[in-house]
Amino acid sequence: MDTTPISLLQRVRQPDDTDAWRRLVELTTPLLFAWAYRAGLRDHDAADLVQDVLAVLVDKLPTFDYDRERSFRGWLRTVTKHKLLERRRKRLPDAMSPDDPRLGELPDPTVLDPFWEQEYRQKLVGLALELMRAHFQPTTWQACWEHVVSGRSAADVAAELGLTPAAVYVAKGRVLRRLRAELNGMWE
Repeated sequence: MDTTPISLLQRVRQPDDTDAWRRLVELTTPLLFAWAYRAGLRDHDAADLVQDVLAVLVDKLPTFDYDRERSFRGWLRTVTKHKLLERRRKRLPDAMSPDDPRLGELPDPTVLDPFWEQEYRQKLVGLALELMRAHFQPTTWQACWEHVVSGRSAADVAAELGLTPAAVYVAKGRVLRRLRAELNGMWE
């Protein structure tokens, strides 16, 4: 399959593209859970937060217009942060005054910041590569995975897979080109 894919963010604008929605959920759910856990939520509350954010995605993404000047990740982070703050506000006791000492016991609403750039990219790329595995011949995918993710030299990967080092570089190029196209807009 050597067709050039349109980006996932473009595909989810089509309501009948269930594969695109499934892939988006598979890519974003682990990231959302990681952010929820970092914010101090437990399993049940984290699952509720993730569900709330996914509901916003279902509502907003069909009309979402990707702007190269802004980032999807930033928008997703903002949605997540707002949903987290909304959940925390609902739990704030009505009778609590601004000088109530119990305010110090409440979780810090800024705990989501910073959303570490490297962690986001590593998780997103790792998840996307796993999801894309079915789109490539096993040897092509394995050559890319071993060289890029495992950090092995092209010569070592080539010897193990019965390829030439040049073939490892070609495989890497094909997989990464497809990955960039698939994640266009989600990466920035």
